Amino acid sequence: MPKYSDIRKKLKIEVTKSEQLDLAHLTHYLQNFDNGVAHYFEEPAIEYLTKVSENQELKEPYFQAYLPIKWDIPFPPTKNPKFKFVDLFAGIGGIRLAFQNLGGKCVFTSEWNHFAQKTYEANFGEVPFGDITKIHESEVPEHDILLGGFPCQPFSIAGVSKKNSLGRAHGFKDLTQGTLFFDLARILEKKRPKAFLFENVKNLISHDKGNTFKIIKNTLEELDYSIYAKVLDGQHFVPQHRERIFIVGFDKKVFKGKEKFEFPEMPKANHAIEDVLEKNPDSKYTLTPRLWEYLQKYAIKHKEKGNGFGFGMTALDGVARTLSARYYKDGSEILIPQGNRKNPRRLTPRECARIQGFPDNFLIPVSDTQAYKQFGNSVVVPLMQAVGKNIVKALTIINEPRKTKVAILR
Repeated sequence: MPKYSDIRKKLKIEVTKSEQLDLAHLTHYLQNFDNGVAHYFEEPAIEYLTKVSENQELKEPYFQAYLPIKWDIPFPPTKNPKFKFVDLFAGIGGIRLAFQNLGGKCVFTSEWNHFAQKTYEANFGEVPFGDITKIHESEVPEHDILLGGFPCQPFSIAGVSKKNSLGRAHGFKDLTQGTLFFDLARILEKKRPKAFLFENVKNLISHDKGNTFKIIKNTLEELDYSIYAKVLDGQHFVPQHRERIFIVGFDKKVFKGKEKFEFPEMPKANHAIEDVLEKNPDSKYTLTPRLWEYLQKYAIKHKEKGNGFGFGMTALDGVARTLSARYYKDGSEILIPQGNRKNPRRLTPRECARIQGFPDNFLIPVSDTQAYKQFGNSVVVPLMQAVGKNIVKALTIINEPRKTKVAILR
């Protein structure tokens, strides 16, 4: 049985912009050849393998020699999965990791950022498809759960009567067109997964005086899904204050509105930043005298103006502020004290991974700058898994065969 690392080397699998789409088809085909969705990827995958075989004069047939595969990667595909899911706006795979841990099999993934694609492939052995706005919903395989941490974009509410008078469509196709949420909605409408989970920033609720969230909720209800939404804080699982809105939905045609779902009860928040720190971090993470002086003056300047801008010095027994994608710039929101003799330092990429709940065998194959962006844009994995556990439980109950009462004649 060939190893994925050998195939990667032989076929020279490396995520490049020119071959990204070919590799997405190939890796999706290799991971799904035996679960009923391979036909979505088979033709372009074999075409690519044929081209590579001819160019490199490989003796084995197009793909037979590669199946099945020993997936020697940190997070191989689930064997004997309990459910199928798709991973949209996937980033580096934090949501995928949570749902794989719950026994799910990812059958499709999409992420537009080239560097995030590299990290995703290194850890999961699968190259994500690119820009979801350019992927037709018919190209997405059937699945049980749709997952997506979609970016928040502005919405506006327009009157239905005005739309009708202009002969234009209304409803979600009009109100959400031009936003990335629309791409989730059109896939929901076409594929009808039993459930979905969306994650976004807390401010989604208050954006545009609540109109944005109103449109999202109304859109999902229009698509005939029961909706549950709640803001949850990651600090119950990791030493980071990170509030996010979780939106969960269940297909009314399947569950009849009787799904047994509730958001998980949060465990006691007893985590400290010192729990995730590396013992001997490289000195390059210590702030330079010039940067440290600038941050202190910047903080004083804004304090005098009466606002809260400034750096965030994190007590070793405390919880960090929210890690953001801008952390690579100066690390100011989460600084680690190093005593009076040293300037404070920023977190290392591995420590950023840890405060998001990623295990230490998660590979970081990109530069520090890209790693900071990737982890800042990602999710708290154990929190995502706690929510996912209750979703999967609801699916398990609905999928269980009903017990029929048997009359016993006496």
